[in-house]
Amino acid sequence: MQILDMAGHLIRRLQQHSTQVYTARTREAGFDITSVQFAALDAIGSNPGIDQAGVAGLIAYDRPTIGEVINRLVAKGLVERAVNEADRRARVLRLTPEGESTFERLLPIVRDLQEAILGSLTPDERTAFLTLAKSAIRER
Repeated sequence: MQILDMAGHLIRRLQQHSTQVYTARTREAGFDITSVQFAALDAIGSNPGIDQAGVAGLIAYDRPTIGEVINRLVAKGLVERAVNEADRRARVLRLTPEGESTFERLLPIVRDLQEAILGSLTPDERTAFLTLAKSAIRER
């Protein structure tokens, strides 16, 4: 099959595998946090006071969708919105104490499941894959 030599198809298959592994492992551990929500928690935790557009840019997600992701995190009590003191019309985001705790408990699980995603690769192949993947998505 020719499609097996096409990057787009292989990337889609790897994304499906990654999502399945992430969902299974995090649910098994008692978490109801999607991979996009996890990425948003990471971005907000690493950049307290960031706005939604900033989160969207950091995790490469479109603005309308990130708004819904943030709404869900706020509803779960993991993120809070506050008025931006520099621009009172804008809102900034911070993790709540529960959001910080959830992220810290989830982080080792997500780190560990990375091996399952690329489990058939040797350590050197994993390093090469990550280097190449970062290079492929780099802004040109």
